Amino acid sequence: MNIEKFIQRSETLHNRLADLYQTASVLPWISPDLLPQAFKELYNTSKVVQLAAEELHQQNEELIQTRNCLETERQHYQQLFEFAPDAYLVTNTEGIIQEANFTAAKLLNVSKQFLVGKPMINFVPLEERQHLRNELIELSQSDRVKELLIPLQQHHGKFFDAALTVAVARNPQGKATSLHWALRNISERKQVELAIVKNDSDLFYDRPVQKYSKGETIPLNPLVILYVCQGLVKLSTYCETGEEVLIGLATAEMVFGSSLTSLNIYQATALSDVELVSIYAAEIAASPNLSHILLPKINQRLRQTESFLVICGRRRVQERLHHLLQLLKQEVGETVPEGTRLSVRFTHEDIASACCTTRVTITRLIGKLQEEGIISFDLKKHMILKHFD
Repeated sequence: MNIEKFIQRSETLHNRLADLYQTASVLPWISPDLLPQAFKELYNTSKVVQLAAEELHQQNEELIQTRNCLETERQHYQQLFEFAPDAYLVTNTEGIIQEANFTAAKLLNVSKQFLVGKPMINFVPLEERQHLRNELIELSQSDRVKELLIPLQQHHGKFFDAALTVAVARNPQGKATSLHWALRNISERKQVELAIVKNDSDLFYDRPVQKYSKGETIPLNPLVILYVCQGLVKLSTYCETGEEVLIGLATAEMVFGSSLTSLNIYQATALSDVELVSIYAAEIAASPNLSHILLPKINQRLRQTESFLVICGRRRVQERLHHLLQLLKQEVGETVPEGTRLSVRFTHEDIASACCTTRVTITRLIGKLQEEGIISFDLKKHMILKHFD
């Protein structure tokens, strides 16, 4: 019985009981005391039933209205999911596709109805499938939104580079129930990035090249960033005692300039024959392509500066020297049969300034490392690091 019929029958029953009770009450030959108590209670109960039926009817109307609103909202979000500009998939925790939008079907070159039930792994090259399996296991155990860069293959089509953003959905008990995937084709973006990387030569194409000999101080202009085409530049400052402090090394394809520091004293010295080109800050602001090229190089300089700061923070001088040699091995090291050769000669004063100690101390420590066979020097006095970790 639906609620409408229930309400109608309760109203009919109440009306009949009301008529019967009223008739029995007004008959002159029947005393009110003679009316059965059960009859009165039945009449009163019918009132309660009628009121309950009306309240139930109102609640039912509200439920219907809420259901209609929810259905409208569901359809709205379904349309947003369906026609979103990015490709979206919903899979179970094992990567079996449960839902897919129109863009996903188009991206993977397969009809929507044929996507549902298919494993995600079917669209991954064979050599990448184990990697994806491992990621699926980790995803179920993590609450982090994860970014994956994996090549995908269209159905009967070509491979493309894809960026996959994956989020885990969990039930109230915290158990992983599904994975939500956003898929983007980044092949064109990668090609643009590769083209930008190849165009580093644009930085000095048709620009005057400034040349400095080993030992020369390089003049700095606060409006200019200098790009190293060739050679090695020592970046330093001076402390209150007048001692020089090494704060960076600009190698080929790196940048430096006084505009990249807040130090009052900032000096650049050529440690070898150097070739530089100037790039004005106004050019960088006006050229997104130039900014895109230079940003990673500026980040590289910042990371190197942080490494030098960490070295200065070591308590023991031996530790500072050890970490400095590791950094130099990374920045200017080249592999030779004996180990790793530093391509530039550093004086004991240079090393001492980077380690915040005296030249005498560095001379003693380097001599000790040489006796232990950890380092050596070639005929041109370049340091060679042997099995240095």
